Amino acid sequence: MSTFGIEEEFFLLDPASGLPAVPDEDTRERLMSIRAGASTPQHELLDCQVEMATPVCSASDEALASLRGFRRNLATTASASNLVAVSVGAAPLIPEGPATIAPVDRYRQIHRYLPGISSQQYVSGMHVHVSIADSEAGVLALNGVRRWLPMLVAIGANSPYWRGMDTGFASWRSIHYRMWSVQGIQPHFADPEDYYRFLSQVLGSDVVLDAGHIGWAARLSQNYPTIEIRVADAQLRAADSVALALALRALVETCVHQPLPESGLRSEMLDLAYWQGAKHGLDGSQLDPESGRSVSPEQMVGALLRRIGDALEENGDKEEVETAFGRLLADGNGARLQRNSLAFGGLEGVVGRAAALMVE
Repeated sequence: MSTFGIEEEFFLLDPASGLPAVPDEDTRERLMSIRAGASTPQHELLDCQVEMATPVCSASDEALASLRGFRRNLATTASASNLVAVSVGAAPLIPEGPATIAPVDRYRQIHRYLPGISSQQYVSGMHVHVSIADSEAGVLALNGVRRWLPMLVAIGANSPYWRGMDTGFASWRSIHYRMWSVQGIQPHFADPEDYYRFLSQVLGSDVVLDAGHIGWAARLSQNYPTIEIRVADAQLRAADSVALALALRALVETCVHQPLPESGLRSEMLDLAYWQGAKHGLDGSQLDPESGRSVSPEQMVGALLRRIGDALEENGDKEEVETAFGRLLADGNGARLQRNSLAFGGLEGVVGRAAALMVE
């Protein structure tokens, strides 16, 4: 069984205006001192964000306890400074001026490099690391997950609002990321040498600052023996983050141990499917990148669950993931829940429900 870890990014909002809020120095120190077991906080690109990372996990209950513990502590710490902490993929409202960058040298360097993008980067994601034995397994996983990434964008969509308006997309964060220099679904690689040769070419150019600046939907970690999958928006509910992580672990294991022949998927079709996943989420048709046909989200989720079923069973996660995905199809993912909240309480209702779900 592979191990996994989850990274979540959160926004700090002003409770009166709903706008992203920059903490003062004392509040920032308290936020960076939050502990929940072995979970650790860190700065994200913008000063109105906080990122957390779970410890290395083997089981669902470990990850869920870590996420819920940190979320409760973050919400309490933020409230004590008259701030609201929420887990959404994009801030529903943003100020007119440029964003305040976090007081971290690397983030300031990124901002100097591309201020027009970083100044508007009011988006938050949920990233999953899955352990791999070596780079050969990593490349098998990178290649194998490609066709499923658009559907995972749809499942994890939680960012319909931007500048106080419905964007028409379930995951505006995924669309916003298309402005970065190296983004979208990673290429197909022949072997580890091909991967690292291409990586070296990208790093040798002047379009990225370092390996961490490469924004592929999936990549091999530079710091850990893991594949990192970055398609999901920040999730309203900790349980949804865990369900996605368990599904991704099973998908990586399946791609490594039961690889399929290369299907010849065109990158253009994958890109179209990725856009379609961000557009509709679970509330509209999806593009099957292999057949080129539009299918229902239920069909795509069913195909994914069949593909990873053996790994889910072996890990003891099958019932949990199938139940969670069934609930998401029936009741809605984060994007649908946000839209439901808007219908009943406006943007104030969206923020209020997001804040309540932080401490569910």
